[in-house]
Amino acid sequence: MTALRAAFFENLQKLGRALMLPIAVLPVAGLLLRLGQPDLFDVPMVAAAGAAIFSNLGLLFAVGIGVGLARENNGAAGLAAIVGYFVTTQGAATLMVVPPAALEALLSQSLEGMSDPALDIAVNAFKERQLGKLSVPVGIVSGLLAGWLYNRYSNIRLPDYLAFFGGRRFVPIASGVCGLFAAAVFGLGWPLLETGMDHLSRAVVDAGEFGLFLYGVLNRVLIVTGLHHILNNIAWFLLGDFEGATGDLRRFFEGDPSAGVFMSGFFPVMMFGLPAACLAMYHSAPSGRRRAVGGLLISMALTSFLTGVTEPIEYTFMFLAPVLYAIHALLTGVSMVVMDLLGVRLGFGFSAGLFDYLLNFNISTRPLWLLPIGTAYFAIYYSMFRYFIVRFDLPTPGRDAATAQSGSVPQAPARDVAALVDALGGAGNLRSVDACTTRLRLAVNDQALVQPELLRRLGAHGVIQPTGNTVQVVLGPVADQVATDIRSHIAAAKPAEQLSPTQASAPPVLDAGKSLPTETVRQWIAAFGGADNVVAADTLAGRLRFQVLDRSAVNENAMHSLGMRTLTWVAADIAHVLAPGLGPGRRSLLIEKDTVSGRVGKS
Repeated sequence: MTALRAAFFENLQKLGRALMLPIAVLPVAGLLLRLGQPDLFDVPMVAAAGAAIFSNLGLLFAVGIGVGLARENNGAAGLAAIVGYFVTTQGAATLMVVPPAALEALLSQSLEGMSDPALDIAVNAFKERQLGKLSVPVGIVSGLLAGWLYNRYSNIRLPDYLAFFGGRRFVPIASGVCGLFAAAVFGLGWPLLETGMDHLSRAVVDAGEFGLFLYGVLNRVLIVTGLHHILNNIAWFLLGDFEGATGDLRRFFEGDPSAGVFMSGFFPVMMFGLPAACLAMYHSAPSGRRRAVGGLLISMALTSFLTGVTEPIEYTFMFLAPVLYAIHALLTGVSMVVMDLLGVRLGFGFSAGLFDYLLNFNISTRPLWLLPIGTAYFAIYYSMFRYFIVRFDLPTPGRDAATAQSGSVPQAPARDVAALVDALGGAGNLRSVDACTTRLRLAVNDQALVQPELLRRLGAHGVIQPTGNTVQVVLGPVADQVATDIRSHIAAAKPAEQLSPTQASAPPVLDAGKSLPTETVRQWIAAFGGADNVVAADTLAGRLRFQVLDRSAVNENAMHSLGMRTLTWVAADIAHVLAPGLGPGRRSLLIEKDTVSGRVGKS
């Protein structure tokens, strides 16, 4: 049961990470849409470009989730998601039954005596509107199916006469077939699905201020696990309906005067509350250390105030003072309620920072109320943090032991990539490296090799180990760049740099013209998923050749540690590996399952 819970949680985290990929395009969409409006620069082309992104959010979700969930983030999953999305949406449109009452309401007249062309136009308009409402749910489902299909069938082998359609080419085909079933569900079941979405929206609205309060609290609490993205996507892209646009965020930019309730409450917290917390930390540090921590705290405060990215601040006290963080979560819920009671409607394309506040000022409702409410939140957060830090002697930046001894704190979070990889247990310990907005999301082989304290000294704002084989490292907005640097470092690093202390004493990997040492054989077999996964292997023409059952079980990082230069898949289940020391002479090493564990057969 524990293993099932860990797997379920890991899959939820993957979904939350994948959802961030399509959401990352929303800032440019909001920027283009607003800059092109008549109240700003009045450039219709620019406004239309931004509107095009919002109009195709479902397609963006399909591609983003498909690629985000696929092994190695392979683009074939994105293509499969597009195929599934189009098959589902267009198939569902043909199956939709248009109620006569809906057509009469749409045309404001009776259907009797109406010409066929006018009726066709009305039917198409109705279906287009319904497709707009289901586009995001269909996109999410298409992305989930494409990611799963790629991970499950990208290595499939078909009979020789169908071999062209095997491997990754099979995935879009399978996605299209699945799309037919999804089309039947969405097309025939749309009245039920629409009713369900309507009931969900009404339930949230009927929950009133308590519902908003609960949303604000959960939004902050779930940050610990990274699952707040899933909650946000329900509120921002699914709830409510305004002229075919669903979700609080989409409806806000479409001009719905009731939209913004799930965004407005974040502005007082992110623009005023958390920057005040940084000021309290600064004043709470001994005078001799304030200069050392000032740059770090100012950077975090400005990031929160300008862009609404708050995790670097929150992780400075989340685990040091859980009670303080609980109060912060409660105050976020209160802010949601207060802004709603005052009729304030603010929105954003990225997050609740100054940039979005100014950009969307003219389409907001009562935006100036943010100033007095924000001032009050600044005072509340400053006094609360000041009291708790001093009263309970919390080791916030400037008061921690590391700063007391060195007199300085890291100013550039985790930019020493080699040191960061070492702190994570070395390249061989990293199974996958991904990132969301502010944190690295890692899968590791051994949690014991991860050094949280060293990571913090390197500039990490927080280290979370949600399950036995996953680690999250909070770095701030640079997380995605650091993830890219880590992957590049792993690929380019010399074998000696990637060896752990125990591996450093291992025998030479390969010796041209000689049989491979048994221990080296075992290490290569382990890298290819173990004895149960290896069908056969041999050395030929200066390379290793492995045939496996499951390609997803192969650990390329472990191969780098063994000296791998390149890995080439010549077939769905056959890989060729180039490694140092392998000469052109042919020395066969056929490995059978019954000899892998103890002896090596040679021919």
